[in-house]
Amino acid sequence: MTEETRADEVSTQKVAANELRLLLERRERLEEEKKGIGDDIKDVNGEVKSRGFDLKAFNKIIAIRKKKREEYQEEEAILETYLHALGML
Repeated sequence: MTEETRADEVSTQKVAANELRLLLERRERLEEEKKGIGDDIKDVNGEVKSRGFDLKAFNKIIAIRKKKREEYQEEEAILETYLHALGML
């Protein structure tokens, strides 16, 4: 291995190590932000409960709002059909 090849290899390793370090630091920052958001969500959930709202219903509404109207209506129609078939309605 020539001196030039060895220098190129060391240079490449330094670049890769630096890139890896930057990616690790970025991921660590994102994990911290994620933890902070999780804590904020817990706070909101606590507020929902303390104001007398039902948390399960609250979460269900959030899930519904994420869906397209047609998608939700189709799911509800299927659910209603199944409940009728089982004599639950």
